[in-house]
Amino acid sequence: MATSVTPTCVIIPTYNERDNIESLLDRVLAATDVDVLIVDDNSPDGTGELADDYAAKHDQVHVLHRQGKEGLCAAYVAGFRWALARDYAVICEMDADGSHSPEELPKLLHRIAEGADVVIGSRYVPGGQVRNWPKQRFLLSKAGNIYASMMLGAEIADITAGYRAYRREVLASIDLDSLSRAGYIFQVDLARQAVAAGFDVREVPITFVERVHGESKLDGSFVTSSLKEVTVWGLQHRFEQLKEFTAVSADLVKHEASSFVAKKRRQRRRKAQ
Repeated sequence: MATSVTPTCVIIPTYNERDNIESLLDRVLAATDVDVLIVDDNSPDGTGELADDYAAKHDQVHVLHRQGKEGLCAAYVAGFRWALARDYAVICEMDADGSHSPEELPKLLHRIAEGADVVIGSRYVPGGQVRNWPKQRFLLSKAGNIYASMMLGAEIADITAGYRAYRREVLASIDLDSLSRAGYIFQVDLARQAVAAGFDVREVPITFVERVHGESKLDGSFVTSSLKEVTVWGLQHRFEQLKEFTAVSADLVKHEASSFVAKKRRQRRRKAQ
């Protein structure tokens, strides 16, 4: 068994994941020495109760019950706050549907141990891959990531990815209430804010596998709203860059003008002598 280098909490939001949750927890606990927080949105299929039964037998597993389905971002924010309040040094995100392999979690934690502040399990860096996706979905995802990274100047190949490890300082520095609630766009929001704050964000290759059991919670309409938000953020980012460039250029012009005036004065003094 691999061990994590610091107290680590893996947050796994659930909604109707009864068919997946027990086997997933078995794999997480076998892969590395971490605590796990299940954040259940009052799943009608009894996922929360099943998680409670599992937690009663495993001290490393905890369950946070929420009143209803409020979206993935809200579930993660609740989990982040729970973990921050308990002083975990590293806080991770992982999907409940099996698309994120627990056996790859040590790779993310190893990068944290090496000094990274945020580590993203990436489908789109060398060595990363996606299995069981239709070609159209793959191309849409990859194109969306390229667009978001270019607009935000983030240089992250898989900025929408949801398999992540954070040092607590990163999440503690972000206004979690301000995160966008549209689809998975909060993942982009978290990454862009971490980059803007100067944190060390790295990627490691993972194999993303489409779920076998259950149904996807993602509505295709998220694409339009997400692209709108990324575009607004991107324009804001470019505007800030332009302001910085303008300020630097103005200082340079002032410096050159001052140097020119000083040079002319020296020339006049030499002539007068």
